Amino acid sequence: MIAKSFLGTATAALALVLGLGQAEPINRLRGRADLEDFIAAQSDISIAGVLANIGADGSKAPGVPPGVVVASPSRSDPDYWYTWTRDAALTYKALVERFIAGDSSLQRKIDEYVSAQAQLQQLDNPSGAARGAGLGEPKFLVDLTQFTGSWGRPQRDGPPLRATALILYANWLIQNGQRDKAAQQVWPVISLDLAYTVRFWNSTGYDLWEEVNGSSFFTIAASHRALVEGAALAAELGQTCDGCASNAPRVLCFAQSFWVGSYIDSNINVNDGRTGLDANSLLSSLHTFDPEANCTDATFQPCSARALSNHKAVVDSFRAEYAINRGIPQGRAPAIGRYNEDVYYNGNPWYLTTLAAAEQLYSAVYQWDRIGSITVNQLSLPFFRDLVPSVSTGTYASGSSTYNSLVNAVRTYADDFIAKVQQYTPSNGALAEQYDRNTGAPLSARDLTWSYAAFLTAIERRNGTVPPTWGEGSANTVPSVCTGTPSCNSRITFNVRVTTVPGEDIYVVGGLTQLGNWSPSNGVALSASRYTANDPLWYVEVNIPAETAFEYKYIKVRGNTVSWESDPNRRYTTSQGCSSSGTVNDVWR
Repeated sequence: MIAKSFLGTATAALALVLGLGQAEPINRLRGRADLEDFIAAQSDISIAGVLANIGADGSKAPGVPPGVVVASPSRSDPDYWYTWTRDAALTYKALVERFIAGDSSLQRKIDEYVSAQAQLQQLDNPSGAARGAGLGEPKFLVDLTQFTGSWGRPQRDGPPLRATALILYANWLIQNGQRDKAAQQVWPVISLDLAYTVRFWNSTGYDLWEEVNGSSFFTIAASHRALVEGAALAAELGQTCDGCASNAPRVLCFAQSFWVGSYIDSNINVNDGRTGLDANSLLSSLHTFDPEANCTDATFQPCSARALSNHKAVVDSFRAEYAINRGIPQGRAPAIGRYNEDVYYNGNPWYLTTLAAAEQLYSAVYQWDRIGSITVNQLSLPFFRDLVPSVSTGTYASGSSTYNSLVNAVRTYADDFIAKVQQYTPSNGALAEQYDRNTGAPLSARDLTWSYAAFLTAIERRNGTVPPTWGEGSANTVPSVCTGTPSCNSRITFNVRVTTVPGEDIYVVGGLTQLGNWSPSNGVALSASRYTANDPLWYVEVNIPAETAFEYKYIKVRGNTVSWESDPNRRYTTSQGCSSSGTVNDVWR
């Protein structure tokens, strides 16, 4: 059965844009009162939904320590009863922004989050040692102990995201006479995350969807922002942030590598068989939004031509993907998923990604209003023509009929994405992770914390409530030559004893780019040059980043037949020293 909307079935949300008006915008949202009622009610439900999933007093987080964010109360099909560093940081970024905007009731929970994260940073885990590589561990048990099961690790977006959430709070403390608290309680957590970001920003890792091991645009965008604002905070506090200022331009330079002409390829340095059109890029634009920025292409600001072209490309990639999107024309909002090759739960739209499409547009409107004009160029023209077909390239000043028509059209388009969420939100306002591609019924984890937080931030941008600047204006110049950090590798020798017959070969594959990202066709071949009947040794040497924990297995390949050794996955951690070496001695299982 199709899920009922929160306050009745959504109406046909938007009138098609017919052209430029001469006096006032012609777009009108049909059923606006219904949408406004939904937004008001769902905003209350969403803040309650976030707080319900945070310990110690969250109604859906029983027994969870203070300040710990549970991804979802769901404990089976799927089990999300964990705390993810990424989800928690994005949730608390939303809460800190809400606190700064005037909700003083949230400060206790923010202080509890600081304490909980400080505890997690001291925990050795499968990604590495405490206060070092272990900061890249994606998730933990809700009692603040390590999760040791197989997972896509490391994930390098958690530390810079957490740093950003806490930098927002530290800056508020400084501005409100609490410098000592910022320096003594909050900075120690931030500084560890910044040190991790400096060291590992140029290393591959798993993306925010925890599936692709390569270079993720979301991670790079988060890293650039964190290093910029981290360097400024360190200077304000009289602290050191080694490598923050020097690496920020390098990260920005690398970020340009993801631009492929009309959209952002969200994952590079990996052979994933995808187009790269991914809501990863929409979420990145939200995270790096600076309300005082211009429409800067280099930082993919929401109002930039690049971000708008990418918005169109990503949104259009879903128009024919889901049954619930059939018949929706250009200029009207479809349901948005993660990427159209998605197979998780058969691949469906997500609430948070649909909301992200709206939030980028609200943020763009804010920027245009502050700047006082809109520039339409050849790159952004297709985006605008979906909404106002008669528009042409040019710069349109605030107050002009063209400016008003464009802003009205973009805002109405953004509202249509909210109306899409309204259409598939059940009557109690509960936001799951996904909604069914065929029916719109909620799917996967129930009461997803990130879904609720995404609703809050989208509506805040709609209302003109924005976060403080993070200093984009002084950090958007791309170096003429891109340079990375010097490589820091450990040379690992893989030895495995396995009896083979002529025509069989042995490969090592694992959860690293250097080991083929678990793809047999990209595995590393071992040599049998020392193989004897008495010692069936196969071996190979591979350069792997230092201080890196990873999982791997051996496979036998004979023609087109691949045979995996038995479970479980093997694990190894390289040493901390650059140019170090190590040896693993295994026997085929």
